Amino acid sequence: MSGLPRRAAALALRRLRRRWSLATGRPRLQWAIKISAPEGSTGDVWGDVYFAHDLAVSLRALGQRVRIDRLGQHGRTGGRFSDDVVIHLVGLHDPVPQDGAVNLIWVISHPELVTDQVLGRRWNGRYAASLSWAAEHSAPDRAVAGLLQATDPHRFAPDGPRDADLEADVLFVGKTREVYRPIVRDAIEAGADLQIYGDGWEAFIDPRYVRADFLANERVPAAYRSARIVLNDHWADMADEGFVSNRLFDAVAVGARVVSDDVSGLPEEFGSSVQVYRSPDELHALLDPAATVWPDAAARRRAAGAVAQAHSFDARARRLLRDVLVARASRHRARRDT
Repeated sequence: MSGLPRRAAALALRRLRRRWSLATGRPRLQWAIKISAPEGSTGDVWGDVYFAHDLAVSLRALGQRVRIDRLGQHGRTGGRFSDDVVIHLVGLHDPVPQDGAVNLIWVISHPELVTDQVLGRRWNGRYAASLSWAAEHSAPDRAVAGLLQATDPHRFAPDGPRDADLEADVLFVGKTREVYRPIVRDAIEAGADLQIYGDGWEAFIDPRYVRADFLANERVPAAYRSARIVLNDHWADMADEGFVSNRLFDAVAVGARVVSDDVSGLPEEFGSSVQVYRSPDELHALLDPAATVWPDAAARRRAAGAVAQAHSFDARARRLLRDVLVARASRHRARRDT
């Protein structure tokens, strides 16, 4: 009989550890992050796969359990542990709240697909990676909070290594999206010594500009550090609506000089590390090695530190977990009072 209390105590401790992170002092919740990327190799290179992975890492560091569901997996639930939190990183899929969970929606791309009907569903939290879009689409009964995209400063940091094989004067990382992206067209017309990583470009430009069809995600930080200037652009609708590209956060976080197309809502932490061009002539001037608009290395390092502090996935995870705990407490009070 003496063994029973010990077994009971061990079982109770296991149950406690399943529901509570002893290391962080926070509830250990089961999260499902639902994204638009398809299953298999086709979806492996989608941006929201990397975004969801980095967010999951930061949530796990807070003692949370996290599962990432791609497009064909949205119907599954938590398995051994029921889902406590479901967060939809909204891109091309139609997000639907899940019964019994705290449901969050975070619009990070393709805002033109997010209708009033979608926003009016039973969400416990609504977020958008554009401050202006969030304000415009908020209503008394459905607040939308601005929550910008983010970076992982553990990987995207100015002190990381460069890579001689990735050195470039002007660098662009991205596929064509089956269009001749204006910033690439303008850079070539400006005579830039351009190096591109991405597929489909041979249909639009001389292949000599294409270094490779693909750049592994783990090599992107070194590529940004090894370039004199990094180019960035946006989908037209995202630029119009103030959805600041994730690439900008990553590039500034490594201390790069970045030229971008025009987009509203650039975080003040970027400082002058990001320069916006509005015409081919402006781009030509910014790409000139003699241009004087760029901050020095110390200023770019300060910008990198500011971005790491304000716009890391760790910061986003803390915000989301805080809001989820508030939502859960509100639900418990509502149930108690009924």
